[in-house]
Amino acid sequence: MSLQQEINPNVRNMKNLGYAILASRASQIKEELRQGARKPYKEVIDVSFGDPHSAGVKPLSFVRQVLAACIYPQLVNRDTLPVDVRQRAQKLLGRCAGGGVGTYTNTAGIPEIVQGISEFITRRDGGTPSYPENIYISAGSQWALSNIVSVLVNSQGSPRSGVLTPVPGYFLTNMAMTGLGAAVVPYYLSEEQGWELQVEKLHQALESAKGVCDPVALYVINPGNPGGHVQSRKSMQEVIQFVSEKRLFLLADEVYQDCVYGEKSEFVSYKRVLAEMGPPLSDTVELASFHSASKGFTGECGLRGGYVELVNLDPDVLKYIYKLFSKDSCAPVLGQIALDLMLNPPQPGDPSYPLYEVETQNIRTTLMHNVKRAFEVLNSLPGISCQPVDGGAFIFPRLHLPPKAIQKAKEVGMQPDTFYCMRLLEDAGVFTTPGCHYGQEEGTYHIRCVIMSSMENMEELLRRLTHFQTQFMKDFA
Repeated sequence: MSLQQEINPNVRNMKNLGYAILASRASQIKEELRQGARKPYKEVIDVSFGDPHSAGVKPLSFVRQVLAACIYPQLVNRDTLPVDVRQRAQKLLGRCAGGGVGTYTNTAGIPEIVQGISEFITRRDGGTPSYPENIYISAGSQWALSNIVSVLVNSQGSPRSGVLTPVPGYFLTNMAMTGLGAAVVPYYLSEEQGWELQVEKLHQALESAKGVCDPVALYVINPGNPGGHVQSRKSMQEVIQFVSEKRLFLLADEVYQDCVYGEKSEFVSYKRVLAEMGPPLSDTVELASFHSASKGFTGECGLRGGYVELVNLDPDVLKYIYKLFSKDSCAPVLGQIALDLMLNPPQPGDPSYPLYEVETQNIRTTLMHNVKRAFEVLNSLPGISCQPVDGGAFIFPRLHLPPKAIQKAKEVGMQPDTFYCMRLLEDAGVFTTPGCHYGQEEGTYHIRCVIMSSMENMEELLRRLTHFQTQFMKDFA
């Protein structure tokens, strides 16, 4: 029997993505430019993925300095780095077995860093207690999410376990759930209301699952990816009531919690809202919330550091979760350190604080500028409309494609918005991702662009997009 016949059917069911075609072509174009090919642009602007540093956001000096001293401990004894950097590095190294970052740690993470995460959560949530034994550091938040889903899902059951997921939502999460044997049950966010989560859509999704799967969990992203909506307390309370009534586990992806731009928007964690609602909900609703050093102002995607906090889980279930996390030994030590630096940054009076404050304020100012400019420019272009962005790292404009463009896409065997993205990449050197990857209402088309970019990148992107869109609409009129 060939290996192809032996492939896990759940893996076979994972959706093929047009992104791979776009990524391959982007790499080819970059190589062509390096070899001197003449194009209307000198470089590709890549806003396809939520990687702030690749999009032009500079790493925070304090984070990189501490990491450098941890990797090369001789720097701890040199005065080339600020004293608080050296002290922090020395303290972190002292927590590592063997005094270095090349060693294994406890399954859940370095105990002192786990304790620091717990203290951060308690501060963030207005004193709502957090317990270190309920926290696991992971190689990125998606890795932790997959572990929790694998505990919830019975892929051998009849019917299969299902997870309610947002549309549009993060396509890699849906792929992971499918690979674990879960049925992905879509619930549609309201584009007309700024990608708002509406509970009636959750009820509709649950109804659609009857006879197809057995829903066991609800997955929410707040702030939203790709839509950028930030949930209100009222909306979160309705969601919590819903999962309680329907006996669903709540998976809260909160990795963009530091990225909130709307004047009337505020990030509040699901754990805090749950605690404020009081018993019996606060004692019974099972919740897993996720955060990451890859997102926000830290943006250290490549270091792979995230965590999950578990609320109201039965101790017997926690034993299985520990077993599942232990199969991979531990999260990368540098990712664990990045988490510690993100959640416990320099404080007023520390030597590194003035520069840290300047750098984080610059990032915040840049993001506010990018959101405002992208919203203004996109809504001024023919064939594009865009909802306001309250938070997150992306903007998700709608494409009103001419019938001829849709027909051309069908002729070349592409989804219409994938075809649009390919033309945008070829003609303008702008690499975006198509809305079909994230899910969208039938007959609608979108693209996703990263806004966590430098101002220079964003202005050049908008300039190129303006020229391209005008010509595109003429070509397919």
